[in-house]
Amino acid sequence: MANQNQKHCLKIPLLKLLLTIILCSVFYFLGLYITSSYSTSASPSSIPLLHSLNCTEPNLSVLPHLDFEPHHTLSIPEEPRNQLPFLSFCPSNFTNYCPCHDPSREKLYTNQRKFRRERHCPELHEKPKCLVPRPLGYKRPFRWPKSRDYAWYKNVPSKQLTVYKKSQNWVRLEGDRLVFPGGGTSFPQGVKSYVDEIRRILPLKSGNIRTALDVGCGVASFGAHLMDYNILTMSVAPRDIHDAQVQFALERGLPAMLGILSIHRLPFPSRSFDLAHCSRCLVPWTDYDGLYLIEIDRVLRPGGYWLLSGPPISWKTNYKGWERPPHELEEEQSRLEDLAKRLCWKKIAERGAVAVWRKPTNHVHCLKRSRIWMSPRFCVEGDPDAGWYRKMEPCITPLPSVKDTSDVSGGALEKWPKRLNTLPHSLIGEGISAMSFDDDNRLWKGRVKYYEIILQSLSDGRYRNVMDMNAGIGGFAAALIKYPSWVMNVVPFDANKNNLSIVYERGLIGTYMDWCEGFATYPRTYDLIHANGVFSMYMDKCDILDIMLEVYRMLRPEGALIIRDHVDIIVKVKDIADRMKWDGRILHSENGPFHAEKILLIDTSEKLS
Repeated sequence: MANQNQKHCLKIPLLKLLLTIILCSVFYFLGLYITSSYSTSASPSSIPLLHSLNCTEPNLSVLPHLDFEPHHTLSIPEEPRNQLPFLSFCPSNFTNYCPCHDPSREKLYTNQRKFRRERHCPELHEKPKCLVPRPLGYKRPFRWPKSRDYAWYKNVPSKQLTVYKKSQNWVRLEGDRLVFPGGGTSFPQGVKSYVDEIRRILPLKSGNIRTALDVGCGVASFGAHLMDYNILTMSVAPRDIHDAQVQFALERGLPAMLGILSIHRLPFPSRSFDLAHCSRCLVPWTDYDGLYLIEIDRVLRPGGYWLLSGPPISWKTNYKGWERPPHELEEEQSRLEDLAKRLCWKKIAERGAVAVWRKPTNHVHCLKRSRIWMSPRFCVEGDPDAGWYRKMEPCITPLPSVKDTSDVSGGALEKWPKRLNTLPHSLIGEGISAMSFDDDNRLWKGRVKYYEIILQSLSDGRYRNVMDMNAGIGGFAAALIKYPSWVMNVVPFDANKNNLSIVYERGLIGTYMDWCEGFATYPRTYDLIHANGVFSMYMDKCDILDIMLEVYRMLRPEGALIIRDHVDIIVKVKDIADRMKWDGRILHSENGPFHAEKILLIDTSEKLS
């Protein structure tokens, strides 16, 4: 009987409680020991986590360098990293090198339909493995808004426009400065007078016009002046005989990129722009079965406006100055009017040097009239949003179906700025809820708030031209809206989801891109570049060294780079940054030290006087 009682003594509740207390105590003291050991060696790096929990804010003026060597899973390199050679600078003739718009490469292609001015990128084995140098005497650019009117000549040492367009007042050279007085080929009285004339026709102040496309932009004075109306303009021009038009625009702090209407579609989704503009851009709009105006129709939003000035508009009063026969100009305008009608556009005004047409808000009536008007056929297949090396076709991109003739295809948009944070119709079509959209906005607001801590110059207006290399639905750009900056939202053409149409629907701008190639811009044209998951996305597609060399080419010498990625990827990219003699710091993300996502921060602002 005694033995039986002894066997069951452990089942007594008091003994169970005692054993539980002993085990808990052991694990408690073990936890204290581990925490104490970790905090001794890593407590400074836990600062981001403490801040994210709204604890008492420590001094974050200088964040420590972090060493992840003992903690990540990346295999140890065969040779020590400090023995890898530094990357050298390219020859001085690479100062304005544009990989996919290289004049020496352009000569290999036909000039039919100006094809040689499109993108023609070098093969992988042809890519130079060197750093694009800055020009001698380069200075920190003027800050916005002063940069809209002034630039240092040595930053863009090109005099061709100052001579060739001297009488049109595009740009003047005064001492060591370039001055942009706001002149242009089609607005001799200045861009302000030109836009004032447009304002009498279009509701520029209403908030209904937010995104604009300027084809053949010159030095982007038109886009510069539209900023006074909160209109964000994507200015596009080819690299041609007038060197550096797009470079001038970006140096002024204005959105611009190299591009031309030739063979392929523009790198934008359908229904992107509220306004498209051409001021004597020399595009043969009625040639090739109206292909180029059909492309403008594709990227114009339902109810969007097309604005044209220069030949043949106002030919009756200007044919002598243009040195062209009046009957020739009259016939050209007649063909243009006919094509616009067959696209179902309505001409709403022709006043002075300006003519304006409006795209219909839906295609209900247009489908019925297309046979009578002998309109271009409607496209029946293909992705209307595809804009990366997709050839243009002489067919009208159909608008989404509507129930009533008064409806706006795809849904009416809110006025700016309410449009920015209103759930886009494109997301609704994908079944994304308003809550998920709001969560993404909150996520990026939190991340940008954290960036303000690790990059304190973010909040002082230093960064005007910003690029997001993997923009998603534009959350990063939306969170930056409070700053005097604009963001080029880049969506990789082969991303899992094509979100660029959502970016435009929010009233932001951007482009498609393959980061295995060079971007359509000049060197030193972005103040801040943000790369979220880009390097892990391209790790198996091309050499990430080439991507980093492209980032180096685009980033201004006083700029900053923020890379978010898995710690293993960050360590690899940090090795390359070291070889570029960039002083990069690996930091925890706002998620704290136990999260695999880390940040590589490179701030070169202190290295340029």
